[in-house]
Amino acid sequence: MLRTSPMVTRFSYTLPWLAAILLLCSPVTHAEEGRGDSPPLRVLTYNLLHDGAWSGFFESGTHLEERLDMSIQELKRLQPDIIALQEASDSRKHGNVPQRIADALGYQMVFAPATEHIFGIGFVDRLITSAIGFKEGPAILSRYPIVASEIYDLPQCQRRLDPRILLRAEIKAPDGPTQIFSAHTSKGDECQLQRVGELFREHRGTGRAMLMGDLNTGEQSPVLTEWQKEPGFIDAFRIANPGVPGGTVWQNIQVEWPTADRRVDFIFLFDGSTTGSSVVRSSRLVFDQPGRLPNGDALWPSDHRGVLAEIGTAPSGNGPTEVALEKLPVSPVNPVRQPIRHAPHPVDPLSRVTYKK
Repeated sequence: MLRTSPMVTRFSYTLPWLAAILLLCSPVTHAEEGRGDSPPLRVLTYNLLHDGAWSGFFESGTHLEERLDMSIQELKRLQPDIIALQEASDSRKHGNVPQRIADALGYQMVFAPATEHIFGIGFVDRLITSAIGFKEGPAILSRYPIVASEIYDLPQCQRRLDPRILLRAEIKAPDGPTQIFSAHTSKGDECQLQRVGELFREHRGTGRAMLMGDLNTGEQSPVLTEWQKEPGFIDAFRIANPGVPGGTVWQNIQVEWPTADRRVDFIFLFDGSTTGSSVVRSSRLVFDQPGRLPNGDALWPSDHRGVLAEIGTAPSGNGPTEVALEKLPVSPVNPVRQPIRHAPHPVDPLSRVTYKK
């Protein structure tokens, strides 16, 4: 009869218990390791500078095709997860610009032409935009699924024939649903900003929400000052870069040197997540260097800088005003090397593009 040693017998009893303990502990261990390890969400807002209301018939001289190529190449390098565009156009000459960008990046896209809301009479507005072969408005692009979208008409308090809208998209991000708003409000129209704030606040508590766009006003405006005093209403660039001017407009697109000295492009964050709080990891300006035309002349991608932000998730209890200490290094492609200078007789890059400004 074969006899087993006491040590082997003891081990045979112990092994199943060890296996059970390992099986029970492994999921917990992995869950703990994975908590908060999802990569930050990279979001970007950018005013493209369209080619003008009459670009369906005439070349306006803004070199939209060359600037679009530059913008697409830079977006591929930056790899944002979500992009809010303003002055995204669809014209007889250049086609559907936001769709072209989305196709180049492999992203989903929603586009809402504001020019189809001039009189508020659908068939009349569509007839006008069809006749001139041009329409423009905000767009939202995402590498993640866009599950819903909505368009809000904004009040035309200052300019009756200058329609503005707010576009919202609900995005199924890896760390939870995210509401993204893309806005381009009229210059000096405080009542439009008030309405944008109201619509943004309506989504408090529905998950993370971000308002991005060209608000055509500085951060010292009465409305934006109130926003920044409001708990949970976070200016991503300002909280990551206290004291930095951060000018995003007006860039003369045909000079060598930077001329943008006014901050009107923003990323605002509301956090309504139940699993943790959003944290601004970093924020910086992009599209801040000129390219070259075939003849060697300077050409900037737009008359605006883009604003990029990385939004991470922290455990519950850390509010969205927290900024992580680590920050992205400034890209060697986009260093700010030159001080702001003004030409003796500066050319307004929008002198040929008067619509929507």
